[in-house]
Amino acid sequence: MKIGFIGLGNMGAPMAANLSAAGHAVIGFDTAGVTVEGVVPAATIAEAVSTAEAIFTMLPNGAIVRAVHAEIVAAARPGALLVDCSTIDVESARAVHDLALDADLISLDAPVSGGTGGAAAGTLTFMVGGAEGAFEVAKPLFDIMGSKAVHCGAAGAGQAAKICNNMILGISMIAVCEGFHLADSLGLSRQAMFDVASTSSGACWSLNTYCPAPGVGPKTAADNGYRPGFATELMLKDLTLAADAARATGAHAALGEHARAIYAAFDAEGGRGRDFSALLEHLSKA
Repeated sequence: MKIGFIGLGNMGAPMAANLSAAGHAVIGFDTAGVTVEGVVPAATIAEAVSTAEAIFTMLPNGAIVRAVHAEIVAAARPGALLVDCSTIDVESARAVHDLALDADLISLDAPVSGGTGGAAAGTLTFMVGGAEGAFEVAKPLFDIMGSKAVHCGAAGAGQAAKICNNMILGISMIAVCEGFHLADSLGLSRQAMFDVASTSSGACWSLNTYCPAPGVGPKTAADNGYRPGFATELMLKDLTLAADAARATGAHAALGEHARAIYAAFDAEGGRGRDFSALLEHLSKA
């Protein structure tokens, strides 16, 4: 297929590269002018999308997604598949769907989970909102970039699933970090803490797969100086989206709001640019 890819940052670049490596003709655009192996650079958004059969976007926030998609729909050919993989608010995702529909484009919101490691390895999970038929068209492309794609429902459902999932992740990582911090304070070794909790009722992804304690469990960002696989500011962004959604819908999410406040403080006190699991080190120094 001819594929346009807008947003070649830490996530978009490896995703586009994997599509190219699978044999697709990928044209990419990024405001930073970055180059990606196998991806033909475009000077403008219009150049990247005008002949594309499928168009992917991976962008920072809802305002930018809306602005970029206004340019895309003006240049894309009718019937093209438009897939936004950004993590944004549900309202913006639905607005982009409406833009695409009015331009006779097929549209999906498809945020991802798996971080930069998953993007590079092609093991991302896609949470997808939009029509079932559009999902089936996009599924072979999701299979190149990821190991799982779940059709979550109508327009905006992918974004809803993403912010709910990451609220759970943020809360659980805080619990794991506080558990290790308390274990340290009580004189319990981190290895013993891991060996017990990872095979007991405390087991969870934040502990078993992404342990925040260096030298314990599988290799994680903690073993690489907390170089971000998922940066603190991105966790704060997702928790803020979840908190905003809870307020807008009247949902009760007290722990989600508290987690947002904890990560806001951590971000302001040295966490920005570090992996979100570095909260453990922050607690240890507090």
